[in-house]
Amino acid sequence: MTTADSSGSSPRPFTDIPGPDGDPLLGNTAEFVNDQLGFYTRVARTHGPIARYSIGRYEFLQLSDPTDVQRVLIGNNQAYRKGERFQSTLRPALGNGLLTSEGSFWRSQRHAIEPAFHPDALQRFGDVMVEATERLCSEWTTGHQRDIHQDMMSLTVEIAAEALFDIDIRDQEEAISDALETVMDRATKRMRRPIHVPDWAPTPMNRRFDRAMEDLHAVAERIIDRHEGDDSSDAVDIVSLLQSKDDPPSREQIRDEVVTILLAGHETTALALTYTLQLLSENPEKRATLQAELDDVLGGDSPTLRDLPDLTYTEQVVKEGMRIYPPVYDLIRETAEPDVVGGYRIPEGTSITFQQWVLHRDPRFYDDPLAFRPERWTDEFEQELPAFAYFPFGGGPRRCIGDRFAMMEARLALATIMQEWSVESTVDELSFAPSITLRPDGPVAMIPRRR
Repeated sequence: MTTADSSGSSPRPFTDIPGPDGDPLLGNTAEFVNDQLGFYTRVARTHGPIARYSIGRYEFLQLSDPTDVQRVLIGNNQAYRKGERFQSTLRPALGNGLLTSEGSFWRSQRHAIEPAFHPDALQRFGDVMVEATERLCSEWTTGHQRDIHQDMMSLTVEIAAEALFDIDIRDQEEAISDALETVMDRATKRMRRPIHVPDWAPTPMNRRFDRAMEDLHAVAERIIDRHEGDDSSDAVDIVSLLQSKDDPPSREQIRDEVVTILLAGHETTALALTYTLQLLSENPEKRATLQAELDDVLGGDSPTLRDLPDLTYTEQVVKEGMRIYPPVYDLIRETAEPDVVGGYRIPEGTSITFQQWVLHRDPRFYDDPLAFRPERWTDEFEQELPAFAYFPFGGGPRRCIGDRFAMMEARLALATIMQEWSVESTVDELSFAPSITLRPDGPVAMIPRRR
């Protein structure tokens, strides 16, 4: 336990932390529900790097200084856990999977799965990613409107299944998509509702959720069956890795991991691609620069892993897209023991949040922060940027296990699409339905046109 801040001065009491005024019963619920992303930004800009607010019966501490975020995620990470608020939202869907498990069990599961995401293993996935994207684009017709978000969701779940589980699930994409939509919709409502509705309550939402989980579990069971009895020593798909542990997990636990990876392994990349395509539509001069690089490097050929080091602007475009519209826009932790953060005593059991949405758009770190400027991502800029002023994949021991996979997928898919196509958005301004991820509030309609 820390008893003083980094300056050596005595920490101030928790009750001294500033924050917005709220209703005596509901706290800041109304403002939060009406404009969740704007609320986060106003709290940070008005009340400073550490602030308190409440949503219904839940009290939160919001951090918006990179140094404080780094302390929670890295410097004193052993004093924090995912916490009750996170678990109550995701455990009904993900069970005890990698996102929700804690402690030594989480470390064991992560260690078992890590080989699937090792750089050497990723070398096998490049062709899968490109070929899946080419199949998607073959369905496009110039001038015919598409829901690009839905297209990207279908694409990335197909890639996740084939690359990470060695199975073709195209015949089940619609069922998976509908089930995941229901799961995320329920999570959105849970996060925004100040009153908790029990899982056992026979509400329409709970009944839809139960049916959706039956569908997802059926897909997971099919994936597990696909690998039953496969004892090849060089297998690096996730199911085989788990089954080959000295103390292999139960079938139910493997099912939880499959559902977790299917959800987490495609949702964020689909959002990154969707929002990056939106930004390229809004900024035709940046799109032209990107396509000029693709023409120069690829010369009309399909992109490969060997091309990625030369696609520097493509990588900058992806990074800038995730800065402006971070797919994971908000993280939450809970103190497992008392700590001192930002010069204040933080008691055990405190829910602490920090938003990529706020820090990625902070003018202290980014000139003209709302402008789409991929070229800002030079080596010099990244070296000078404080740690955790940009953290699209989280950080510390619980940093996203698939960060390399996601970046490779986003660059290869974007290069494949933009080499042959331009997309024109019909959406004047994006609106969001923030859930576990930064989901769009409705379809993101675009019109593809072949170059």
